Amino acid sequence: MRHLISPLDYSTSELDHLMDVANDIEKNPEKYAHACAGKKLATLFYEPSTRTRLSHEAAMLNLGGSVLGFSSANSSSASKGESVADTIRTVSCYADIAAMRHPKEGAPLVASLYSSIPVINAGDGGHQHPTQTLTDLLTIRSLKGRLEDINIGLCGDLKFGRTVHSLIEALVRYKNVKFYLISPDELRLPDYIREDVLDKNHVFYKEVVRMEDALPNLDFLYMTRVQKERFFNEEDYIRMKDFYILDTKKMALAPKDMYVLHPLPRVNEISTEIDNDPRAAYFKQAQYGVYIRESLILDLLNIRV
Repeated sequence: MRHLISPLDYSTSELDHLMDVANDIEKNPEKYAHACAGKKLATLFYEPSTRTRLSHEAAMLNLGGSVLGFSSANSSSASKGESVADTIRTVSCYADIAAMRHPKEGAPLVASLYSSIPVINAGDGGHQHPTQTLTDLLTIRSLKGRLEDINIGLCGDLKFGRTVHSLIEALVRYKNVKFYLISPDELRLPDYIREDVLDKNHVFYKEVVRMEDALPNLDFLYMTRVQKERFFNEEDYIRMKDFYILDTKKMALAPKDMYVLHPLPRVNEISTEIDNDPRAAYFKQAQYGVYIRESLILDLLNIRV
């Protein structure tokens, strides 16, 4: 039995296979429409979510399976003090596979140690968000045809942004990926990612404060929101929340074939005037998230179509 706790749980060749199946699902959805008939996915979400929870559920429903679960800790026995270990032991009696989001780093890993069904980490604190990373990789590969030889700008909350941390760890395994780290000093990439991932792998990166300084060099601009829920006080959040706003004036500085990505939800960091720009790929990215999660569910359940 296999789990997905970190994006590094899959080798690059295994990721290629997952993405190949996801692209086939996109082209031939009817071929997979009954692949998970009789199977149940449990979504165990201790934190609020729209895209991650619903895309997992949509993926299972698209495959002909069914879903059950909870969408907040308050609506589960966690509110009574039940441990993650006991919850997953119980849920293992009801479902064939589980997706868990939790505010505490490492909670999905703990669940996997006690589970008798595959566990998908759907985000744990500011640590990892591997299914978003799979979504990002599929989006990049589908739009550019490759994961090597790209320049990617990561903009906004690089300190707390688990999507950024996971994506960096995944992309350093591909050749000639260059990172432009765009953030204010207060939200810089953590030292452990910079030193243990980028420096250790001798990967090119450049830290800049002004988005305008990086835009002309990019194949992808990955925007992130400043996450209110990760801040310890309201004052710091208010000061940082509108530090970056991508608008048409800034987009004029970017290459004509640069794509804008965002894990969503957005707040103010991408102006709605960008939505009609052909380079805006964030809603397409959300759609790719369903395809890759379908592929992942099939893989973890050992179902071949």
